[in-house]
Amino acid sequence: MKYGMNLLLWSGSIGPEHYPLLAKLKAVGFDGVEIPVFGGEPDDYKPLRAELDKNGLKCTTVTILTAETNAVSPDAAVRANAVEWLKKVVAINHVLGSETVCGPYHSAIGVFSGSGPTADEKKRSADVLRQAAEFAQQADLMMAIEYLNRFECYVLNTAVGAVELVKMVDHPNFRTMFDTFHAHIEEKSQAAAIRTVKPVLAHVHISENDRGTPGTGQVNWDSAFGTLAEIGYDGWMVIEAFGRALPDLAAATKVWRDLFPSPEDVYEKGLAFMKSRTGKT
Repeated sequence: MKYGMNLLLWSGSIGPEHYPLLAKLKAVGFDGVEIPVFGGEPDDYKPLRAELDKNGLKCTTVTILTAETNAVSPDAAVRANAVEWLKKVVAINHVLGSETVCGPYHSAIGVFSGSGPTADEKKRSADVLRQAAEFAQQADLMMAIEYLNRFECYVLNTAVGAVELVKMVDHPNFRTMFDTFHAHIEEKSQAAAIRTVKPVLAHVHISENDRGTPGTGQVNWDSAFGTLAEIGYDGWMVIEAFGRALPDLAAATKVWRDLFPSPEDVYEKGLAFMKSRTGKT
């Protein structure tokens, strides 16, 4: 098992001001961090890679699509933008030495049609993602697509849908991930959802129902951790929590109040909680 901390708790753009944090996360016992990749060029991430190496930290990344890079758009030019952005994301991951890029890059986050996804939209998304996965294969990078709750997107909301998308893309470098927060909203049970994605599971987010410190809310953690152990999952477990430090990020994640006493509470207690549930020390 590898334990990570998503840096979106602090920022959507990681720079020198965040480098001291890397040493703190390593000292607490994390194996790596999850880096937001929302912009920039591959060379922009070289200093961050140097800091990761200096601190002995591995990484995964998270990215999204926007209205201008929407993979389900009927506009071929917008879909081409999506392919080009995802190719750039792969190149950035290569610079960072990342093992996995996760996120809801099946469609533009926060963009809705007023109804569920059409067959054409699903096909468009799969076509874009297949092209990106082919590029990812050259970089030895795994793409782990994330389904979100219905309030954040409409194209992919369930484990069943995620498995369907993986089959449509049909590429060895394209799988799915599991997030306890979204499953808490959309699934009948954590266990059933995990068993559904088992054949194509590549990544896990540990996230409380209120996005606060894992283990302090209503997620059925016995079911989640028990089933992950049952299926023999031994990959990344990454804490994902959001705060109010950055107004733009708080608005995007709909965080209007403090959900934890401090960031230290999230990553220190969160890591101890994960390890206690997976039998690690």
